[in-house]
This record gives sequence, structure tokens and C-alpha cells, in this order.
Amino acid sequence: MIELTQHGEVAVLRITHGKANALDLELCETLTLQLGECARSDARALVVTGQGKMFSAGLDLVRLLAGGSAYTRAFVPVFSRTFETLFTFPKPVVAAVNGHAIAGGCIMVCAADYRMMAREPGRIGIPELLVGVPFPVVPLEIMRFSTPPQFLQSLAYRGTTFTAAEALERGIVDAVADPDRLLDEAIAMAASLAAIPSPAFALTKRLMREPTMRRIRAGAALDATAVDAWASDEILDAIRTYVAKTLKR
Repeated sequence: MIELTQHGEVAVLRITHGKANALDLELCETLTLQLGECARSDARALVVTGQGKMFSAGLDLVRLLAGGSAYTRAFVPVFSRTFETLFTFPKPVVAAVNGHAIAGGCIMVCAADYRMMAREPGRIGIPELLVGVPFPVVPLEIMRFSTPPQFLQSLAYRGTTFTAAEALERGIVDAVADPDRLLDEAIAMAASLAAIPSPAFALTKRLMREPTMRRIRAGAALDATAVDAWASDEILDAIRTYVAKTLKR
């Protein structure tokens, strides 16, 4: 599910969860625990990546449908907590986007401090509204923080996914690398960030992200509404329709 290796002062967390690295309850709980361990370890920076040509396809919609309303109510707060834990991770985080990063996968990428994507063949974007689900507060605020404001509404409303070059143009990623060089370059970038004195980096990161965290805390009531929406028959029917049209064709 998770492979954690050390490259000098840089920890590399690789998601290895099925073919699509789809986010389910167990993966999100494991990610949150591993991030906590990395924060307490002697590693000075973290690289997050996936396997093969998949960073993460986002939420496991089939599992969501199988679990129904009860699973959804349990799951949405857990995946929001995973995103928040990554977003507030006190050490430098570099996302090495080795392939597709869709929906929740894109949110994870955008929670990082530096985002590097393989030149091909992956795509990245947030098509949640095309699936029929609203954004909970945490992922939407992460996107608000990490993407240029002139692109945010289009990204959210249209749900378009982009190539690495297109994502670079829109500020979704910071750099593009050849696939066979991606991890090495991501580790090198993480090492360069790790060279910054840790207290200075951690405080600066916290100050930069504090306005976002204030909005997340203030949005707790709206988040409860989002959980109710996700667990509703209407939203589950929309997900069922999307899965029938796309994932099972």
C-alpha cells in the first residue's frame, strides 16, 4: 500500500495501492499515519510519488458505491484529514507526479511545496463536479492556495484534465521532467529545500498556509453540509451514473 525509503536526508513515500492508487478508507488512514511518522523522523524532506503511470486516480468510486451512505460518512472526513496532514506537513514536500493525478490525486499534488510532473503520458485535474460530487472545504481550500486565481474557477467548474505541459502553463505544477529522470530530480529538489534551516522553513511554511487553515477551520459547518451531500441518494446516484459511463465501459 505504501513504500517508504530513505535517500540521504530525503524520505520517498511511494503509493502502491492497486492499479490506480485509488483513495479508499484504508489507504487514507495509512497515508495519514505514515506522514505522521515521517514528520517525527530524522528525514529533512519528503518526496511523494506513485507507481508505474499512475500517481493516483483519486477516490475509489466503486468502493464508495459499495459502501453506500455509511461508508461515505466515515470516509469523507478521513480523506480530508489526509489532505490536511499533507498540506500542513512541517518539512519540505515535493510531489513527483509520475502519471495520472486525477481529482483527489491532484489535490495531493497541490498540497505539496513543489510539484514536478513527468512529461508524458499522465494528465492532472479536478473533475469532481463532472462526477457529480461537491468539494469538501479542505481540498477546495488547498486548490485555492496552490493554483493561480484566474484558473481556479475553470479548473473546478469545467473539470478539464491537462498534460504536464498544459499544467505547467496553468501553474498546477512547477516543473516538468523526463519520466526516467523524474524521481532523481524530485529528490534533488527536496534535498535543496532540506538545506534550508528547518525552523526557518517550518515557520515560513506555517505562516504562508495559516490563512488557508483559518478558512478551513471557519468552514466546518459547510464541511458538514458537504458530507451530507456526499452521502445523499442524489449524489450516490450521480456517482453510479458516472461509473457506469466511464469506469466500466
